[in-house]
Amino acid sequence: MRRTLLITAFAAAGPLAAQTSEISFGSAKSSSTLSVPLQIVLMLTLLTVLPAVIMSVTPFLRITVVLHFLRQALGTQSTPSNQVLIGLGLFLTLLIMQPVVIDIYHAGWEPLESGKVTWQQAFDDGSKPLKAFLVRYVREKDVRLFLDITHAPAPQRPSDLGLSVLMPAYILSELKAGFQIGAVLYLPFLVIDLVVASITVSVGMMQLPPIMLSAPFKILLFVLVDGWNLVVGSLVKSFYST
Repeated sequence: MRRTLLITAFAAAGPLAAQTSEISFGSAKSSSTLSVPLQIVLMLTLLTVLPAVIMSVTPFLRITVVLHFLRQALGTQSTPSNQVLIGLGLFLTLLIMQPVVIDIYHAGWEPLESGKVTWQQAFDDGSKPLKAFLVRYVREKDVRLFLDITHAPAPQRPSDLGLSVLMPAYILSELKAGFQIGAVLYLPFLVIDLVVASITVSVGMMQLPPIMLSAPFKILLFVLVDGWNLVVGSLVKSFYST
């Protein structure tokens, strides 16, 4: 009796299950969203490009260049280590870029996740906050250079510039800004090196490298003026005050 009831139940549920699977399959075919394998491929591609984007199209570029020049000026060789400098630059970059990332999320990802816009529209809307950030720090000379290289017409407004022009122009602008700040940081430590070198030569200590004597004085000067606070504070404020 029980076996008969089970067979009857399966027989009744068979057409309904087939109809349900057919409906779900048809709706999946008519859906405009990307398939799961394609989403995985796109996600892996974005994760591959993400480190290059963080290193070149964010304040991370200027911060790491300045910190590298500072370490070279102090003459401390590998102290702080590269891991420490990169970690400091990364956290400062997250601090500065947090409002931009939030705007990108609200403008691009949220409408896409809710199905209100397509991928192309979400990319265009999400790139607007990034463009506004890049335009604030890019130099007109660098933008003109890449407009000439790409033979693109000059836009009427800065917001009309494409990312293919803004990104490399921003990299050049940040490299110049980082080298300018690094040159200014070098000057006081260069004075100490010159004074110590002239004293050692006049005394006749020719075999003793001057850098061995100047390094403690440079570190002492840097500690007395609270150099880390001044350098990091000036770097972060340079992005907020522009």
